[in-house]
Amino acid sequence: MLRIDAAELMVVRLPLRFRFETSFGVQTEKVVPLLVLHGDGVQGLAEGTMEFAPMYREETIAGGLHLLREVFLPRVLGRTFANPQELEGALGGFRGNRMARAMVEMAAWDLWARMLNVPLGTLLGGTRTSVEVGVSLGIQADQAATVDVVRRHVEQGYRRLKLKIKPGWDVQPVRATREAFPDIRLTVDANSAYTLADSGRVRALDDFDLTYIEQPLAWDDLVDHAELQRRVLTPLCLDESVASAQDARKGLALGAGRVINVKVARVGGHAEARRVHDVAQAFGVPVWCGGMLESGVGRAHNIHLSTLPNFTLPGDTSSASRYWATDVINEPLEAEDGLMQVPTGAGIGVSLNREFIGQVAELHEEMRP
Repeated sequence: MLRIDAAELMVVRLPLRFRFETSFGVQTEKVVPLLVLHGDGVQGLAEGTMEFAPMYREETIAGGLHLLREVFLPRVLGRTFANPQELEGALGGFRGNRMARAMVEMAAWDLWARMLNVPLGTLLGGTRTSVEVGVSLGIQADQAATVDVVRRHVEQGYRRLKLKIKPGWDVQPVRATREAFPDIRLTVDANSAYTLADSGRVRALDDFDLTYIEQPLAWDDLVDHAELQRRVLTPLCLDESVASAQDARKGLALGAGRVINVKVARVGGHAEARRVHDVAQAFGVPVWCGGMLESGVGRAHNIHLSTLPNFTLPGDTSSASRYWATDVINEPLEAEDGLMQVPTGAGIGVSLNREFIGQVAELHEEMRP
């Protein structure tokens, strides 16, 4: 049984080791909400991926913390559940806010796995001991800088290179990269920056043998993506617009894409992420695990999820040292030759660096029933 006795909420601010630019803007740091659930002398960990402002999706850190304190955690603290899936009964009646709900659900999965003394990936149905790793590269100053940063990561062994693009910065960096590296697995990510009026610009990317074009159109759209997919040869990959298994089913039935990026927090947690995985598998569509510049807690969750069988494309689970001089966990999560080893041990297999968190935490609250 899964007993949840108490919770800790923390917020830390981590400086990125590089300037990360996307169609949303420029990011130089990451504010990371962390949740610890306590039960039977064991701790379960999770990380929130909502942001300061509603850029990626509609959720924000401030709104998420409010809901955790006032709505979600009071409904699970002091209660006993048969398993983490039962939390859906306590949390599933609320609309949206999947990233905040996911913090509770993911921490519960980790807590339960640690109680059972098994790896989280095993509980989810995964079998791999390592997963293929790609890397997401922000918009660079010019084409030469783009080729240079791609070269560095090719030399590090990453098995998929993803370039962030936006209108006015798309064909140029992709052409330069493909000319320099004709054989690498290359993708692009637009983060919803285009419309159907830009179909010609998107179609021009067909010339560069891309594995997929990620979320070119609106964050909440499936219909226009289906129309765009009819106009281009390159598979479209759905990201922001898939918030549930039902979204995945509708998108694939419409022909809105041929690949799905599964971000566990975006869809509300591991149970729904597994359903998205299963829907895509039923359609014969591959999935991969996307990243949100997570610290080691979220990265470890992503790695365990990626052990499921239909995660057949490299995910955004690159080495933590790319992002942080010091991580919030004690264990190093480092890729080698394009492979990330799945953390061993119970649950997600990592522990909090409490000393470091104590130095940088902007918030630390404890909650009981």
